[in-house]
Amino acid sequence: MTELILNNVHKAFRGAKGTEVRAVQGVNLTVEAGELMVLVGPSGCGKSTLLRLIAGLETVDAGTIALEGRVINEVPPADRDVAMVFQNYALFPHLNVFDNMALGLKFRRVPKAAINDAVREAAASLRLEKLLDRKPHQLSGGQRQRVALGRAMVRHPKVFLLDEPLSNLDARLRAEMREEIARLHERLKATTIFVTHDQTEAMTLGQRICVLNEGRVMQAGTPLDVYRRPLNTFVAQFIGSPGMNLLRGPLAAELARGVVTFDGKSAVLGVRPEDVELVEGDSGVRGRVEICEPLGHETILHIAAAGGQVVARLPGMREFAPGQDVRLRLRVGRVSLFEEGTGNATH
Repeated sequence: MTELILNNVHKAFRGAKGTEVRAVQGVNLTVEAGELMVLVGPSGCGKSTLLRLIAGLETVDAGTIALEGRVINEVPPADRDVAMVFQNYALFPHLNVFDNMALGLKFRRVPKAAINDAVREAAASLRLEKLLDRKPHQLSGGQRQRVALGRAMVRHPKVFLLDEPLSNLDARLRAEMREEIARLHERLKATTIFVTHDQTEAMTLGQRICVLNEGRVMQAGTPLDVYRRPLNTFVAQFIGSPGMNLLRGPLAAELARGVVTFDGKSAVLGVRPEDVELVEGDSGVRGRVEICEPLGHETILHIAAAGGQVVARLPGMREFAPGQDVRLRLRVGRVSLFEEGTGNATH
């Protein structure tokens, strides 16, 4: 079982007109042996660069990357015993499925019998047994992605690195492949780092997630902990769909009354949409529905109230007309407070 430790890792590139672009800035992160860790963040936040640093496809400017207690900064990519699955599959079009999966083993001069056993075992796990003679152009997107996963699996690497492997698939296939990857990890128990910009993938796949922004770690923890206890306003709004409401001014003061002590001059009130409740009668804060989004299993309301706006998530299918009056309150014990200046959580 393999533990991976990143200690104060930095990486910069030369940008336009010779400017320095700091892609990774002081990242400290431990990926436990057998863990599925998801790196999540917006485009350009440094998550793919981190993966390439671990794989050895980019060199570290400062800091160390250690695998099983051994610093691998200077170890060539081929000798790191990591396997990377790319966004675009990177399959050879002139080779069939079997040969695409076997190629890495052939380069390592593994005996033919062992190659055959390894490829067929991986193919069985990925439901590719009947496709081994096909070329990539004869496969669906989901099948190509399973071939790319299989090519990594046959090597039995110490670490799997998956760089946005589902981004080229449609919504249905993405969901299927998420299940596939989760089942594979449960069976293989391999140390795995999965990169995505999709916070739904992060929340559903990761045993732990690491939220990145501008090359820095914003927060790392279990999906539930990161969701419920964001350390800053970036995490609060990036994780969750819709993200956390960040309320200021009269609206925050009105909703906070009786729920939490709130100093509107120095704090921002954070509340998840599902923790905004509608109440009957004259209690609560008066609001007006601006947009109603019925999604079947839930209904999202965008509400104007006390000079501000708040988003509420209600269970089930509900019907509201634009302009309809509603009354709001917050769930006690389910709010967060952030410093106005820094955006850091105060709890």
